[in-house]
Amino acid sequence: MTLTSGIEQQTARSLAIVHHVPPQPPHPSIELRRVKHPRTESGIKDVSGVQGDEWGGTPAIGDQTQEVPPRARKWLEVQYACLCFALFLAGWNDGTSGPLIPRIQRYYNVNLTIVSLIFIANCVGFVTGAAANVILTYKVGFGKLMVIGPIFQAIAYSIQAPAPPFPLFVLAPILNGFGMAIQDAQANGYVASLDNHKEVRMGILHAVYGLGAFSAPLVSTQFSTMRHWSFHYLSSMGIAVTSAVLAVVVFRFQTQEECLLEIGQHTEEVEPGEHGAYHQIFRLRAVHLMAFFILIYVGVEVTIGGWIVTYIIQVRGGGPSSGYVSSGFFGGLTFGRVALLWVNNKIGERRAIFLYSLLVLGLEVVIWRVPSLIGNAVAVSIVGVLLGPIYPIVMNHAARILPNLLLTGSIGWIAGLGQAGSALIPFTTGALAASSGIWTLHPLLIGMIGLLIVLWALVPGKRRAD
Repeated sequence: MTLTSGIEQQTARSLAIVHHVPPQPPHPSIELRRVKHPRTESGIKDVSGVQGDEWGGTPAIGDQTQEVPPRARKWLEVQYACLCFALFLAGWNDGTSGPLIPRIQRYYNVNLTIVSLIFIANCVGFVTGAAANVILTYKVGFGKLMVIGPIFQAIAYSIQAPAPPFPLFVLAPILNGFGMAIQDAQANGYVASLDNHKEVRMGILHAVYGLGAFSAPLVSTQFSTMRHWSFHYLSSMGIAVTSAVLAVVVFRFQTQEECLLEIGQHTEEVEPGEHGAYHQIFRLRAVHLMAFFILIYVGVEVTIGGWIVTYIIQVRGGGPSSGYVSSGFFGGLTFGRVALLWVNNKIGERRAIFLYSLLVLGLEVVIWRVPSLIGNAVAVSIVGVLLGPIYPIVMNHAARILPNLLLTGSIGWIAGLGQAGSALIPFTTGALAASSGIWTLHPLLIGMIGLLIVLWALVPGKRRAD
């Protein structure tokens, strides 16, 4: 039994109520052309013997399990492991900055505002990658993009590894952000397109992201005290190259439809109609609401992981080992994405986000107002546990309310633009810290979490016409 199937069985036993969401016709504004795949010219047949609806609607959790041949099931696990490694790389990238920021600041002799330009460069790359991903998904294809993404990241790390002049060092994250946006969008879109246990798989996928973000500070904290601190980026480059090689071996530059066929999931290729993917996706109000929500959420997540070390050192008097507080946060993130699956299913994923956000608000007030180094470190870890499930819940919700035939492109835009938050809000934090002090970190975070609650209330709870 694989780890994934074991967790799936445990989660299935904890489900008290299973909601059935009937398949829906496409959004009235959608215009797409169906293209018969050469390997499915005889038509589409549901391998479970239950015919799907004509719009390709995805059954609900209770109806998702299909009779999949053992060989296809094993290959699904191989594909899934490759996608998890891609998210491990994304988490590793986001968890690296926190312990290195003080060392980068001293090495280049720059203030907090200038060092925060690293996040702005990342933002440029993320937004560019998110916009490009919408059309690249249909023109280039899933398998090729899963290779292109980590190659861009590896190039960026190779530039940063020798600690070049600061202008070059701070521009390299543009390439990193571009590659990360593409790879993150494709991985999320692929898992959201799966028929079987997508909710559990999405949670585990992002738990692996948290594992990468948890591991990176443990390594970068050690490098931050060394003479050649920038050699940390060589380890990042090694992970990126490994991710690219795995994508070549597993996905072999195939389209998403071809990869799904290999695991026994039959589908059709879809091409945008005359108005194109951009026009059709950007007309969906829910896409923009969820993209903005994820932008704020990812920004909060990376801001805590990136700036909490500086806060602990300057405000709470922490020492060189303060970098481990960042690891505690991302460790909590990883734990929460798996351990709270039963809570999500018990009270409903939509209500769960409101509950977790309110609890995080309270804990942020505690961290801000209670002057205890150990107490703050523990509270930061609990914040990670509560924030952890939110991202995969939003991805699952997108799969439920967005048109199926635009799902990959839509999730790509949501995830890609959301990654811009990992640059925009940390930069804002750095600018405020430079002018008013790092104590402003938690008031800013409290405001952002309050905004998350408002945005989530505006996101549609079910599929509907805009």
